Amino acid sequence: MKICRFGSNLGSQFGILEKDLVYQLRGDLYSDDRELGDLVGKISEVQLLPPIHPSKIICIGRNYLAHAEEFGRETPTEPIIFFKPPSSLIGHKSPIMLLPENGRVDHEAEVAIVIGKEGRFISEEEAFSYVLGYTCANDVSDRTFQNNDKQWTRAKGFDSFCPLGPWLETDLDISDLQIQCLLNGEEKQSSTTSLMLFNVQYLITYISRIMTLFPGDLILTGTPAGVGPIRPGDEVEIRVEGIGSLINPVISNDI
Repeated sequence: MKICRFGSNLGSQFGILEKDLVYQLRGDLYSDDRELGDLVGKISEVQLLPPIHPSKIICIGRNYLAHAEEFGRETPTEPIIFFKPPSSLIGHKSPIMLLPENGRVDHEAEVAIVIGKEGRFISEEEAFSYVLGYTCANDVSDRTFQNNDKQWTRAKGFDSFCPLGPWLETDLDISDLQIQCLLNGEEKQSSTTSLMLFNVQYLITYISRIMTLFPGDLILTGTPAGVGPIRPGDEVEIRVEGIGSLINPVISNDI
């Protein structure tokens, strides 16, 4: 099932996508009683929002060996965890905004896990039962601040630095999916989730030993090699096999 979140005159609503049509979601998003409601319209006529609004966005650094190597970093022996604020979220087709103080800003194609129920001390055997679905993410990163600061909050936390969407897929085998980034139509990143150093089950187990995971929480699973700079006027597309394409223009904000 493809679940989206869209803007309407009633605020934001959840919907179910079937082919190119969006229907209202009836029932509880986090239970199995979800069903089709009234027809909203064609997907091209709907303003898509980030498909979920989490309490926290947990990110994993250097989870692909080739990405660690392209920056000359050591291969981690356990997951590297950092956060992006929920205020950094934007949806499909919304602009990534670069400020005058931003230095080199890079794209990072990632698969995001959406948590479906509250959990702590989750075993690897139970991990998938805590997943609502998966979606595409772009961990936009200011390399200048990332290299200058002792931690990554500023580099990763600007508003619009976490594009997410276009929807989430609830039925997906995550073990070997192609993940790509296209910049202005040119492929820059291409890999497969089978090359993650730490797989989805391990990440959920590892993180849940540190903090409680709540419904809607996001885990960004790391980016493969090929990251590179984005500039105003660019268009960034993140593709994940079985999910779809997340597309965002890049603009300059001179405030």
